[in-house]
Amino acid sequence: MKIYTKTGDQGLTSLIGGTRVPKSDLRIDCYGTVDELNSYIGLLRDQDVNAPRRGLLKEIQDRLFTIGSSLASDPEKSKMKIPDLHAEDVTLLEREMDAMNEHLPELRMFVLPGGHPSVSFAHVARCVCRRAERLVIGLREDSFVAELVVVYLNRLSDYLFVLSRQMAHDLGAEEVTWKPRL
Repeated sequence: MKIYTKTGDQGLTSLIGGTRVPKSDLRIDCYGTVDELNSYIGLLRDQDVNAPRRGLLKEIQDRLFTIGSSLASDPEKSKMKIPDLHAEDVTLLEREMDAMNEHLPELRMFVLPGGHPSVSFAHVARCVCRRAERLVIGLREDSFVAELVVVYLNRLSDYLFVLSRQMAHDLGAEEVTWKPRL
């Protein structure tokens, strides 16, 4: 099987269900951004500091594939059975954040991204997650998007922020706080 089909050479692609849309379509931008996020989660999973969290990060990647499948489907034409998110997927992220926060110092100021290259990857992933969430909310204004997709992306961005703090703590890296000029 060849990986290239040449069917997209004119700037169109197919959604699950067969509908052809421009590659610039908001739906394509949404699942492309989720794919970008998934790549950053893979980069986080590969960081030595995240060895104890590799299983969870892989599960998050699986959920992002679920979201991508949902977003890649034409909600009006696809007859294909698409995997769904479950409320437990969101609850898992909340439990993990709560567990990390138990051992982290209380946050009293805004944290600037950085402090260690591995921590910076978490901040980049968080920003890409927020962009994916914004795009999906925009898509939801005109087309069906499963409610849990937005909830999951919102919670995942929170998780990635807490993860960045946990990684900084585990690495002994300084959390640089924002000190606004007044």
